[in-house]
Amino acid sequence: MERFFVKVLPKNLGIWLINLPKDVDRRSKMEAQLASMGIKATLFEAINGKEQAELLSRRVEATAYAENMGQPLLPGKMGVFASHVGVWETFLASGKDVALVLEDDVVFHDDFLTALETALSAPAEWDLIRFNCIRAKIPVTQATKNGYRFNAYIGPFTGNACYLITRDLAAKLVTTVWPQTRAMDHELNRFFLHDYRQIGLEPFSSHPDDGGTSTITGKDFSKVKKPHWRKRLPHYRLKAANYFRRFAWLLSHGMLFRPSRKL
Repeated sequence: MERFFVKVLPKNLGIWLINLPKDVDRRSKMEAQLASMGIKATLFEAINGKEQAELLSRRVEATAYAENMGQPLLPGKMGVFASHVGVWETFLASGKDVALVLEDDVVFHDDFLTALETALSAPAEWDLIRFNCIRAKIPVTQATKNGYRFNAYIGPFTGNACYLITRDLAAKLVTTVWPQTRAMDHELNRFFLHDYRQIGLEPFSSHPDDGGTSTITGKDFSKVKKPHWRKRLPHYRLKAANYFRRFAWLLSHGMLFRPSRKL
């Protein structure tokens, strides 16, 4: 399948690639993919959670994190969280209106640029829009365009690897997400608290692939040590409650029972 190439990306769009300096192979693969699409990203040096654990821990509530996530906080999770906030701060300082934020394990599909253009052409539909996911449950289609569905979600919608974010939302989140009490994608999934429209553009035009070896969780999640299920009960209660919170927010904003619109 031939790639769809854009002639000129919007001048108000900034593109940032989050990468640890030591992850040279990941950076090279990402830059090769981006170059094949005619995209130039600004490299953002990821914050190393292990090396900066003492400093980052001052902005974390570790007990709350363990209850909310059902597992202890790993240093790498602190680094990821702080890296995304750091990108937003850099984005705000850039004067750009929209940011495309990329982690370094994205695999772009042949239609990615079509999806990107589709999302950028419909800014009234979203404040943050994702082009891939780890999970995306119970979608509610808000609108369609160019064969894509702009979906809101009643269920969990997680994964940070590739998304667009507006300037207004970034300005809000850089202050409201602290202190860290959950992983970044779970924090972003609290759109009902931060009051913004989180959308997934489906079918997804990319996917994350770390080769089964994460710099955070290790090979096949070997670094993740989950406690006994009884100790995870607060996590399960929170997960159940969040379904109702997402449902209520979407209902109050008229996003549940209206017919899908063709843009």
